[in-house]
Amino acid sequence: MKQQSLWQFVSEQHEKLLTQITQHLGLTFLSLLLAVIVGLPLAILIARKRKLSGSVLGVAGILQTIPSIALLGFMIPAFGIGATPAIVALLIYALLPIIRNTYTGITGVNPAVIEAAKAMGMNRKQLLFKVELPLAMPVIIAGIRTAAVINVGVATLASFVAAGGLGEFIFGGISLNNTNMILAGAIPAALLAVLLDKTIAVFQKIKYQDLRKFWYVFPLLLMIIGAGYWFDTKTDTVLKAGFTPEFMGRQDGDLGLRSVYSLNVSPKVVNDAVMYKAVYEGELDLISGYSTDGRIKAFDLVVLEDERKIFPPYFAAPVIKKETLSKFPDLEKTLDLLAGKFNDSIMTDLNYRSDHLNQTPEEIAKDFLIKNNLFKDPQNGNRGTVRIGSKIFGEQYILTEIYRMLIEGYTSYKVETKTGLGGTKICFDALMNDAIDFYPEYTGTGLLVLLKTDEKTLSAVTKSAEDTYDYVNSEFQKQYGIRWLKPLGFNNSYALIMRKKQADELKIKSISDLKNYLDSK
Repeated sequence: MKQQSLWQFVSEQHEKLLTQITQHLGLTFLSLLLAVIVGLPLAILIARKRKLSGSVLGVAGILQTIPSIALLGFMIPAFGIGATPAIVALLIYALLPIIRNTYTGITGVNPAVIEAAKAMGMNRKQLLFKVELPLAMPVIIAGIRTAAVINVGVATLASFVAAGGLGEFIFGGISLNNTNMILAGAIPAALLAVLLDKTIAVFQKIKYQDLRKFWYVFPLLLMIIGAGYWFDTKTDTVLKAGFTPEFMGRQDGDLGLRSVYSLNVSPKVVNDAVMYKAVYEGELDLISGYSTDGRIKAFDLVVLEDERKIFPPYFAAPVIKKETLSKFPDLEKTLDLLAGKFNDSIMTDLNYRSDHLNQTPEEIAKDFLIKNNLFKDPQNGNRGTVRIGSKIFGEQYILTEIYRMLIEGYTSYKVETKTGLGGTKICFDALMNDAIDFYPEYTGTGLLVLLKTDEKTLSAVTKSAEDTYDYVNSEFQKQYGIRWLKPLGFNNSYALIMRKKQADELKIKSISDLKNYLDSK
């Protein structure tokens, strides 16, 4: 199959790309406007009452150091998902440069000039608007300029909370191993940052008297673009759907729902770390999920029946290079001790203990191994270090800990874990580049995301989980020199999920029922 070029991808996706650029600008401008409204008065206040400056700048500095993903996570309980948490988080990130530069600009005005203005009879208001702000304006605009560039970059993470923007392409590309998709999001984001920086730099050079002509026009422009974004994200649909970036681009995902079921629900793109909580709290009504996820049980959710089998059964298994197996002779035999030790209900229960009961992966892993008579105390060996990778969700953390304890107990190898590597592309690239030695993967992901199998082959090899496994194992050995070891035994496939109470009220038990319900509205 011929590799699609970046230009072809952009040409095919130009409407979606334009929408994402508009959303990205809206997020940036609206948060920037709010940050100026909050930051400028606050900076003027601490310039007047300098005893407060240390506390205010200290708090703004601390907020700036909070990792952006973590800050968005803190916003979700208070504001839910969508535009609001993203804008609040971006506002917080923009505050420090605006407050600091405004404070520095005002306090840096020559005291002799201030004394001369007071001698001329100026009151505090006249002093501020006729002397201090005009002289400090280049420094103030430099702060706004810095804040704008920061917000363009951080706004890519807004898709984490279903707020749109160019992050949808970036994180979708990482999940789907699609470099063109990553570049289609990253290049416009970089260009927007440069363009915005250069545009604001023009205002920095304008004299204060001339700048006052834009005093109302510039904020109004920001407000119009921001408001346009705000109302664009307020979709009025029968059921609010949220799908992960990977689900949106897979045949056993949104593409299959559209082609096989003719289902079109206009989903928001949302990170799988927040989607279960979002559907539980009513922020969403329908989500893409995983059949063995413990949060289905924890949040009283229900999986819709897939009568047309667009979600084929897939196995989980460790993927590892042939050279690695030669380097660590005892490794394959040790990893295969887990073969067939899981089923769907066992994995769901382990995930439930992590997702809902808040037990640590170490605790869950040790308990599992003890119950299966597989636990041994670590040997503290020195025959080399095996590096295990994992993606960034609970099930992978659990499996990684089980593998670690197993290797340390049954071999003389040391183990180093590299967890939370993000999407499929990051994990697989790490494996190919020898940054890790193996990680747990799913045959469906190998088939659709890594091998990018065509539809004819897809229909032939997805009739059973065993057929999929055999095909994927064979192709990986041919193309990458990578083996899939024996499957763990549980099936991890995609699923459409709703709140059980809502599904019962609407009499929706299957995807066809969902389709009929939506068509009737």
